[in-house]
Amino acid sequence: MIDWNLCYAAVWRPRKAVLRAVTRLDSIRLEHLLQVDTQKQKLVDNTERFLKGLPANNALLWGSRGTGKSSLIKALLNEYADQGLRVIEVDKDDLVDLPDIVDEIRELDFRFIVFCDDLSFEPGESSYKHLKSVLEGSIELPPENILLYATSNRRHLIPQTNQDNLDTLAARMADKEIHYADNVEEKLSLADRFGLWLSFYPINWPEYLSVVDHLFENYSGDKAALHESAKLFAMTRGNHSARTAKQFYQSVVNVVDC
Repeated sequence: MIDWNLCYAAVWRPRKAVLRAVTRLDSIRLEHLLQVDTQKQKLVDNTERFLKGLPANNALLWGSRGTGKSSLIKALLNEYADQGLRVIEVDKDDLVDLPDIVDEIRELDFRFIVFCDDLSFEPGESSYKHLKSVLEGSIELPPENILLYATSNRRHLIPQTNQDNLDTLAARMADKEIHYADNVEEKLSLADRFGLWLSFYPINWPEYLSVVDHLFENYSGDKAALHESAKLFAMTRGNHSARTAKQFYQSVVNVVDC
């Protein structure tokens, strides 16, 4: 049994069907996240409403990889843990257990964010349906002390193709009924249950270098040479995101004078 007075976060272990306390939290803070000020403020506002017992929305953070989506949720925990915020991370493949997890925490005095990182579903998967009752309830209203924050590279979580409508059309034609959008609407209904959508886009080169400068704020060497090295590092990876900037920093921090 987890003592939530001492534990701020947990992860779900499906094989044992238990929540495991997280003892080593990522130390990232909100002020460490750059180039996402608008998204940061909206999620902070929503979270503060939640902590005050006011109506708040489940949140979907979607967009390009390496733009700070997951880090933002981790930073929220570090900011508001002393105000009763707790986080439970559940893998997408374990969403079938989500109702049981919710039942375990719905009566507690803490405010829980259920965090699902990199949430997306392939054609034919149906596990997303377990989210629906938690997001909006069924015959029972969803708990007031639980919100779902999810990250995804896909805006609607599930890929949509022309084949969706073709398959639906073929099935409906047999009964002389044509409802082109039924299959697509079923998929979109999941994303619609997130009341707060936050979009994350790739940063440009000047923004990338500003993140590098922030990470190397104590660097006393040649900034132009540092920028060239950071650009080369990013180009070899084919991506100049904030995550790439951090990886560059981690690869040279013990080599350069900073």
